[in-house]
Amino acid sequence: MRLITVAGPPSVGKTSVIVRALRHLIAGGLRAGVIKFDALDTADDALYRRAGIPVAVGLSHGICPDHFFVSNIDDARAWGQSQGLDALVSESAGLCNRCSPHIREVLAVCVVDVLSGVQTPRKIGPMLRLADLVLITKGDIVSQAEREVFAYHVALANPRAAVLFVNGITGQGSVAFANRIRHAGDTGALEGRRLRFPMPSAVCPYCVGETCIGVDHQRGHVRKIAFETPEVPP
Repeated sequence: MRLITVAGPPSVGKTSVIVRALRHLIAGGLRAGVIKFDALDTADDALYRRAGIPVAVGLSHGICPDHFFVSNIDDARAWGQSQGLDALVSESAGLCNRCSPHIREVLAVCVVDVLSGVQTPRKIGPMLRLADLVLITKGDIVSQAEREVFAYHVALANPRAAVLFVNGITGQGSVAFANRIRHAGDTGALEGRRLRFPMPSAVCPYCVGETCIGVDHQRGHVRKIAFETPEVPP
């Protein structure tokens, strides 16, 4: 079974482009499914079911979505195999743009929105910088020059990745995305595999439920801003 990790900021069109690509795979005789990771709630599973795509949902609630992902992705892979899937897509939203849900030797995809601004690619962390494939959505709304400038900034952030413009409404570009999935290598058990980049640090009182503000309540992994004190003229 092929495992593919797809990540990107919320509302960039991840679900739409995944549905379009998996429809091509299913029409070609492959059985494809999705594991949807989210924080508090999702309605995307209904979209997948409507398209006839097997789907499972994992909600992290009060746990960091990245840590929730890495604790559950091997179980998700086992679920996909139990369903007889040929391809399983893991979809997760990079809520803070710092997420790192990509695994070594597993096809890694990042979806970004051309309307988010040309500086966005440099603000996104490992989920874009370490992806094998970057899908740019909503390119039909801007000019050709704007598309090229945005793609240039994506290449600056990740010069190794292939870049595709994909439209989740019309399906443009989804065949190329489907072919990438079709030719991805098979994924065995993930036990012992490594992420491409460390998860965000999460060892402080606020991680385990502290709500009180103040230095007396800040312990463990805490980073403080060094504010400059303006010089007072004599």
